[in-house]
Amino acid sequence: MTPSSYSLLIVDDIEVNRSLLERRLQHNGYRLSFAEDGHEALEKIQNERFDLVLLDIMMPRLDGFQVLSALKADEKLRHIPIIMISALNEMDSVARCIEMGAEDYLPKPFNPTLLKARINACLEKKRLHDLQVGYRQRIEEHNNLLEEQIRQQVKEITSTQLATIFAMSKLAESRDPETGQHLERVREFCKILALKLARDEPQLAIDASFIDNLYAASPLHDIGKVGVPDHILLKPGRLTDEERKAMEIHSLIGAETLRAVNAQHPGNAFIHMGIEIAESHHEKWDGSGYPHRLKGDAIPLSARIIALADVYDALTSKRCYKEAFSHEKSGDIILAENGRHFDPRVVEAFGKVAHEFKEIRAFYVEKEE
Repeated sequence: MTPSSYSLLIVDDIEVNRSLLERRLQHNGYRLSFAEDGHEALEKIQNERFDLVLLDIMMPRLDGFQVLSALKADEKLRHIPIIMISALNEMDSVARCIEMGAEDYLPKPFNPTLLKARINACLEKKRLHDLQVGYRQRIEEHNNLLEEQIRQQVKEITSTQLATIFAMSKLAESRDPETGQHLERVREFCKILALKLARDEPQLAIDASFIDNLYAASPLHDIGKVGVPDHILLKPGRLTDEERKAMEIHSLIGAETLRAVNAQHPGNAFIHMGIEIAESHHEKWDGSGYPHRLKGDAIPLSARIIALADVYDALTSKRCYKEAFSHEKSGDIILAENGRHFDPRVVEAFGKVAHEFKEIRAFYVEKEE
């Protein structure tokens, strides 16, 4: 950098000293500014950019110690080098200033060689500091760019993986020709319920990650049906007790399949929620469900949410053994199961967003038609 690139502030209450420093420095090409006291100095430093401050110690109103202390306490200004201006009989004060963070001092009267050397040393220190800050900023910008690129790549990979998993779930579902767009509807119902519970039931600690994982993992709830024989899965009439037990095993098959995935890729929250959903979506609040007869809060929250969403979709869908129930009738059935089949908090949330369920159901009916 050339001398004209540097801006210096001279702070001294005595005009003779300011003029002397101006004469000594102006031929070097520095851009010089002046302040007659500490208040004026701080105001200038707050509003202008300086590479070096020459600061007199003894000044009225606000002395050099106070100005130095204010500058070194300010995170944005503490990097500006400070050279203290002192009389020969002020060496104790100079030592105090150095301890407070001043870079150097200049005794009066000013020796031209000493003045030039100490100013050059401080400006070089400032130059190196600015270079370091610039490097750090560029490195930070580069790292931020890399992080964003990685986030985008992970997002793309995750989207691909989720699409693949959803396709596998659809493949399992395709064995039942009557389910239509069951998976699409159920995940939308789950999201609506989770968002409402997050607002109304803060003690459940439902965050954005939980909702995203629930939306993505909900299609896995019946993936275990791939292990159910066709003559049971596709039977048009009522199942026998033996056939019903065989059907109920699908929750265990799905959970064990996903546990095998989790064993190879542990710590994945999405897979963990998929296990919960596949295994527990047929558990009931009163403990009468399957496969483990879990009761109340022992049932994972994700499974409690999808249980209601799954039942609502089944009630409002046509099956070989029944016609589709209306939204109103389905809602009445769900309300009647409050505290028995379903978690009361989930039922309450459903009651508040039931109109959204109806809209989603109507949307997918039109889409299917």
